[in-house]
Amino acid sequence: MAETVTIRDVAKYAGVGVGTVSRVLNDSQAVRDSTRRKVLEAIEDLKFSPSPAARRLSSGKTMVLGVIVPFFTNASVVKRLQGVASVVASSAYDLILFDVEKEKNREGFITKIIRRQLVDGLIIVSLRPSNEDFDLLFESKIPVVIVDVAAPRLNSIIVDNVRGGAIAAQHLVDLGHKKIGYISDYPNNPFNSSPVFDRFEGFRQVLAQAGIPFRKEYYREGNIDRSSARHLAHELLTLPDPPTAIFAYCDAQAFGVIEAARDLQLRIPEDLSLVGFDDIEAAEFAQLTTVRQSLFESGVIGAELMLEAIANPYAKTKEILLLTELVVRHTTASPMV
Repeated sequence: MAETVTIRDVAKYAGVGVGTVSRVLNDSQAVRDSTRRKVLEAIEDLKFSPSPAARRLSSGKTMVLGVIVPFFTNASVVKRLQGVASVVASSAYDLILFDVEKEKNREGFITKIIRRQLVDGLIIVSLRPSNEDFDLLFESKIPVVIVDVAAPRLNSIIVDNVRGGAIAAQHLVDLGHKKIGYISDYPNNPFNSSPVFDRFEGFRQVLAQAGIPFRKEYYREGNIDRSSARHLAHELLTLPDPPTAIFAYCDAQAFGVIEAARDLQLRIPEDLSLVGFDDIEAAEFAQLTTVRQSLFESGVIGAELMLEAIANPYAKTKEILLLTELVVRHTTASPMV
């Protein structure tokens, strides 16, 4: 078995100190070009491959990026993560995932990551930090990017959810619907309530502009899953004067509405029009009319912004707004007279 080449072997071969080899490996500018060439030639001749652990120790970095997410099973969160991973895979960094599914698990979580210096950068996806965490993140020296949440003083990528709710409602109004139901996430959820308020705000604005009164009996809220939405849609569709259209806060809830309509032998879109939100992959399979937000792209942009922040720690923070668009498929039509 061939002997393992060490950093000391490289230093001896190149006629330099171990510290100089370490600086070359870590891309330090404090090395003359002629010396750098000698070290690189020695590395090539000896076929030296430094271990990741050794490089981390010598650089004082973890070479790890952390991603904090709520509800890892949520399809929209997974799509954002795929975008993050696609960028990080071609970088020098590893990726570690922190899943926070319960509010009690969030308490002190960000503090622990920051103070233990577990990562070189932190991407927070679809999770609103507490006010105390916001202050800690801002004051820390760790680059931070927040995706899907507005974050003053920090790098953030946000979605125009008000416009998303508005274009969904406008589509149904333009088709001639006046009795429009709304199935929402809980507005005061502990993780990220801003999209909940914003989508509903856009929805209400369009109804008001069209002179259509908002009917409280047409509003329901619940968990963002198919089973809960199925139950809520049953309630709406069995009202004495049921809605002719429903806007669901997310595609997962829209699939629950489809199941409820099937249970009640209602045809979509002939008897009920339906609009979702997110445009996850299953939405195309179901031919669901929905509002598309840039899930994968938001993860890509977030990861790219993170790498920029690490490379330029004193750069001005950015807030990037991603637009939403309506994707019309086969679940919406004019109401039957």
